[in-house]
Amino acid sequence: MAAPPARARADHDYLIKLLLIGDSGVGKSCLLLRFSDGSFTTSFITTIGIDFKIRTIELDGKRIKLQIWDTAGQERFRTITTDIRNWIRNIEQHASVSVNKILVGNKADMDESKRAVPASKGQALADEYGIKFFETSAKTNMNVEEVFFSIGRDIKQRLAESDARGTEPQTLRINEQDKAAGGQAAQKSSCCG
Repeated sequence: MAAPPARARADHDYLIKLLLIGDSGVGKSCLLLRFSDGSFTTSFITTIGIDFKIRTIELDGKRIKLQIWDTAGQERFRTITTDIRNWIRNIEQHASVSVNKILVGNKADMDESKRAVPASKGQALADEYGIKFFETSAKTNMNVEEVFFSIGRDIKQRLAESDARGTEPQTLRINEQDKAAGGQAAQKSSCCG
């Protein structure tokens, strides 16, 4: 019998933390509510700060606990495509190199002429960055499960490979650059310094 993965707990084999990022009003909270609770509402209050939900799924015989963080959106004043490029740039600058990304076009139930981004542009952008693209609808439940299962499967595979190699997954180090520069972080953070 194989030993359980290093991060195994009694109720799950892997704990995976997902972060939903995107502009205000694109349906992040509705997508999360549909996946976690199986419900949909049109009377959503804008997310202030951050919220999260947990759902445990089974993938390839492993119990995966998904902790999904829902963030408040950013300004609405730039074009959606430009915003996606900015979100991806932020991920590349601040997350580990091995982070898994997926692009989701929500509100696919809307008429194509009324949508902010047509499916073809979403797919082209995903192709440009070499990431998966899904069209979803939190309202009709189209592809909601598929999105979370797909990213969960990709992350589980990456974690299983790092377990097999005996390496720990990379983690985000905040202010690591400041520490490398001679421990000047404390001086830089003083207000009047």
